[in-house]
Amino acid sequence: MFDTLGDKLELVFKKLRGQGRITERHMTEAIREIRLALLEADVALPVVQAFCERVRQQALGQEVLRSLTPEQHLIKFVHEELARTMGGETAALDLGSNPPITIMLVGLQGSGKTTTAAKLARHLKADRGRRPYLVPADVYRPAAIEQLTTLAGQIGCAVHPSSMDQDPVDIAKAAVAAARAQALDTIIFDTAGRLHIDDALMGELERIKAAVAPKYVLLVADAMTGQDAVNVAQGFHERLAIDGVVLTKLEGDARGGAALSIREMSGAPIYFVGVGEKLEALEPFHPDRMASRILGKGDILSLIEKVEAAYDERQAEALERKLKKNEFTLEDFRDQLQMVKRLGSMGELLGMIPGMKKLTAKIDPGAADGELKKIEAIINSMTKQERRNDTLINGSRRQRIALGSGTTVSDVNKFLKQYAQTKKMMKKLTKLGRPGGGNPFSQLMPG
Repeated sequence: MFDTLGDKLELVFKKLRGQGRITERHMTEAIREIRLALLEADVALPVVQAFCERVRQQALGQEVLRSLTPEQHLIKFVHEELARTMGGETAALDLGSNPPITIMLVGLQGSGKTTTAAKLARHLKADRGRRPYLVPADVYRPAAIEQLTTLAGQIGCAVHPSSMDQDPVDIAKAAVAAARAQALDTIIFDTAGRLHIDDALMGELERIKAAVAPKYVLLVADAMTGQDAVNVAQGFHERLAIDGVVLTKLEGDARGGAALSIREMSGAPIYFVGVGEKLEALEPFHPDRMASRILGKGDILSLIEKVEAAYDERQAEALERKLKKNEFTLEDFRDQLQMVKRLGSMGELLGMIPGMKKLTAKIDPGAADGELKKIEAIINSMTKQERRNDTLINGSRRQRIALGSGTTVSDVNKFLKQYAQTKKMMKKLTKLGRPGGGNPFSQLMPG
């Protein structure tokens, strides 16, 4: 995510660190290189110009140039301006009005509206305690209604019955009445898209908006299209006065042009970002945290939130008791792997840890994810008795496990060796626990 932009900005700061004394000329050159980095990241020209001017005014102050660490000042200014450009404060949906709250998703075809509708419903249900109602109002794309209905079933969410021979405005009106009758408090409309903005599309969306008066009109835009996403946002805003943006496919966006331009160019805040294909892969957008990630400083707050969401306190207490009794099994190992997988991809997790981006520059996150899947397949190919007592796994059993998991005996041997080392390490860690109980890992954590 934003790797290209982050790497180029890191080079700018590195050059400053290599100077014995920082002069106004050095700072001016650094700001020019920041400008080039932003332009190469497909950030809109007016945004680049305003960004660099604000940084220049701060960075060329005499108190900065006379400082022993002017490069740190520049990093601070760039961080502040990145966060400011992306919106400054975190934008959150206000759900305090009388129910049902209506949210209308709009966007071009292929931007991910249908999947985003389901992701948003899952988020509102799981994290905001809402009772969402999904409404398929795209009657033109084949299987769009069926797709949303299937996704709704996966998250246990109510969905409005629609058919392709209905008028989208009639669907929307009927959905509001149905939601009220069922005491559902949040309605999410999945509307039709086109390959490009046209009068027919906008006219239909305007009629739906007039019919249901949504509290929020959210544009779903593909982050990987860069400047095109910004142009789309401006076009939709002119006709529909959008209230905010959901940026999809952000995990694959190495440049960052859309995220850095869309707020300043359209005036609409970014509410959420899609960071993967799973229904859990929708996150609130935090400008300050994203600025930290771009600059390689990680995003430890988001990592903590992910861990807390996947963390089961009762399971953790049970695991701690097993560790103390040296009863940690391969089944427990598999449970921990599955928890890590729920947190997200390895690339995303590593990007959230401060300093980890540099340390893991040569590591392929995709290969790491593949290794976790391989280990899980190996454990799943074992019998229940083998998972609970690994000493049973002899040579012939290892051959059977390798065959069943689609791996080699060498892979199985390597994993079992790693597992044995993990058990030894955990046994040592439990001895660090405070007398009388407590978390055995707490002694290793900073206060």
